[in-house]
Amino acid sequence: MTRSALSYQKWPIIVTVIGLALSGWLGWVTTGTLSGLIGFLIIGGILAALEIALSFDNAIVNANKLVEMTPIWQRRFLTWGILIAVFGMRIIFPLAIVAIFAWINPFAAMHLALSDPDQYSHIIEEAHGPISAFGGTFLMMVALKFFVNEEKSVDWFVGLEKSLRKAGSIRSFEIVIVLCVIIGVCQFLPETKHASFLMSALFGLLVFMLVDGLGKYLDGIAGSTTSIGARGGLGAFLYLEVLDASFSFDGVIGAFALTTNILLIAIGLGIGAMYVRSMTIMLVERGTLAEFRYLEHGAFYSIFALSVIMFLQSLFHVPELITGGIGFSLIGFAFYRSIQHNKNEAAVKAAAGI
Repeated sequence: MTRSALSYQKWPIIVTVIGLALSGWLGWVTTGTLSGLIGFLIIGGILAALEIALSFDNAIVNANKLVEMTPIWQRRFLTWGILIAVFGMRIIFPLAIVAIFAWINPFAAMHLALSDPDQYSHIIEEAHGPISAFGGTFLMMVALKFFVNEEKSVDWFVGLEKSLRKAGSIRSFEIVIVLCVIIGVCQFLPETKHASFLMSALFGLLVFMLVDGLGKYLDGIAGSTTSIGARGGLGAFLYLEVLDASFSFDGVIGAFALTTNILLIAIGLGIGAMYVRSMTIMLVERGTLAEFRYLEHGAFYSIFALSVIMFLQSLFHVPELITGGIGFSLIGFAFYRSIQHNKNEAAVKAAAGI
């Protein structure tokens, strides 16, 4: 029996109620005023909405990869993966950034986050450039890898995507494109930032190649082994975790524009992450990607746009509303075009008496 779309939102709604209650309580404890309580409550809701808007394309890509994974690894990603996403990327990641850039230990970083949130936020902002370089490189590789795949059989923008598929026959074409973008962006940065930007970007490229290569290796031995990493298992899990981390960069840093309270950020983005998880499960179980043929394309165009924005973030601030709006618009247009295609196909079959 097919579950209703609303049934997938059971746990996210429960987490939303608990999370918003904690946001309000945190506001009361922090400020001791009713206005503080309401302010924290509103910011918690905005952070959750921000995370959903920025990560909907993440849910589509997750669903596409999860279909290839064994049931046990699907469950592991949807349980361990969400814990890593919420606690690792929304709490530990910002602390790790401060610890690295301020040359202090993680416990001192936690103390700084709670005792001097403004200084903590300042360090995060200082690290924005290198983080954007890493995330932009990784996400651009993810998007280009999809479009230059010679085995891809469905095209949305036919002329562009056919040309990219042909270019895929050129060895390491996508790497050359990304390196050209990195060098181009670097020309507009102050010389003092060249080293950190290039190091972070090349590290993003290296991580993508390692994770992608590991996934292919493990998939390649799947037919002849029963190892724990076989058939879309460990390799795909690691790939999705790094992908989720790259998607999270923008949301985590953008959150500091609304509040410097790390606990409130973790609550708000954690609520949003639960909705992304539920959307992923729904897309997998209902076979939505197969039903709407251009939805996956819209997600990867959105990923490419996000990667460009992350590179631009190294030069100037791009409002999160624009970032989320572009991704939402691309996926929405892909959804609309998929519905149109299904209607046209149904009309052709009806006319042919099929």
